Amino acid sequence: MTIELAQRMKDYEAGIFQVLNEKKIEREKAGGKVFNFSVGTPDFEPPKHIIDALVEAAKIPANYKYSLIDIPELIDAVICRYSKRYGVSLEKDEIMSVYGSQEGITHIAFTFANPGDIVLVPDPGYPVFSIGPSLAGADLKPYKLYKEKGYLPDLSEIEKLYGKGSPKKAKAIIVSYPLNPVCKCAPDSFYEELIAWAKKNEILVIHDNAYSDIVYDGKIGKSFLAFEGAKEVGVEFYSLSKSFNYTGARMSFVVGNKDFVAAFKRLRSQIDYGIFLPVQYGAIAALTGPDDCVKEQCKEYEKRRNALCDGLTNIGWKFERSQGSMFAWTAIPEKYGKDDVRFVMELFEKTGVLCTPGSSFGSLGAGHVRFALVLPVPVIEEAVNIIASSGVLA
Repeated sequence: MTIELAQRMKDYEAGIFQVLNEKKIEREKAGGKVFNFSVGTPDFEPPKHIIDALVEAAKIPANYKYSLIDIPELIDAVICRYSKRYGVSLEKDEIMSVYGSQEGITHIAFTFANPGDIVLVPDPGYPVFSIGPSLAGADLKPYKLYKEKGYLPDLSEIEKLYGKGSPKKAKAIIVSYPLNPVCKCAPDSFYEELIAWAKKNEILVIHDNAYSDIVYDGKIGKSFLAFEGAKEVGVEFYSLSKSFNYTGARMSFVVGNKDFVAAFKRLRSQIDYGIFLPVQYGAIAALTGPDDCVKEQCKEYEKRRNALCDGLTNIGWKFERSQGSMFAWTAIPEKYGKDDVRFVMELFEKTGVLCTPGSSFGSLGAGHVRFALVLPVPVIEEAVNIIASSGVLA
């Protein structure tokens, strides 16, 4: 029997991460060493107090029932975290959990986008920013991000094309800073401008706040909701994956505009039964516990950033310094032109160093690569030395 797949499946071929993983497995089977900088899975452990809270909750048989809701202690913990960390006051009806930001961003468009509605997505940008709205049948319009403009969107130009009163008015814009993959932060003035712009043009803002706890050079990451008027125009995704290494637990939140949060809750009530209760208790420990571990981890990521970006610059590959996130991003050597896939494959074959081609993050990512800072400093230094002697930069 031949099963005919949906037309949309043509848009979802084997992802680049799957292809790169297959290359990694082949090399390891042949006895070759691999320096895997391709996937952003933290190599740090969750803090002990988080594991202990989850384990203790997992010992209680009643916690294996459907949770159905976010328990009150979890909502209070989010309120506590946002107040202490960002200076943001949240109400109980402005918060809900999701199974990781990736899943949440995938489903959120179903609450506001009808087929054909325009959703603005970053180019370059994390792939799920486009995949989620596309599943809802939205008409994706990439907004271009250029190095020369600090990888910030030109809101005045977007307004001309998709603002209020235009023939093709946008319904929503997805924004994220520090932005994966380009590793740039946004100044306060940008958020102030974005909120005023969104209100004027009646465009919903969806902000992915995955990396505000991993910001370098003495700067402090902020929340979109910390700026006046943000709750009127949008919501923010907040994840425990990167700050607390709670990655596999899939624990994130959408917070902000209460009407939009209520609509999203209504949608999700049709498709799931709530987050596993022990995972919720672990999240409470993370949100209400000490921040020392988060700050120390950020310092370690910064050391890795320095070892990679400065190390590669010193051997002749001018590598941009990441401002934030657990990644680093730069242009490939000039001799490869814009062919980042060819460069990534040649780099891997000659050195065992595996990174991600920028073209997998959008058209403007072509000619760039992204490295995940998921290896210790001595291993990064070893990889840099191997690259230096490989001839791939010559």
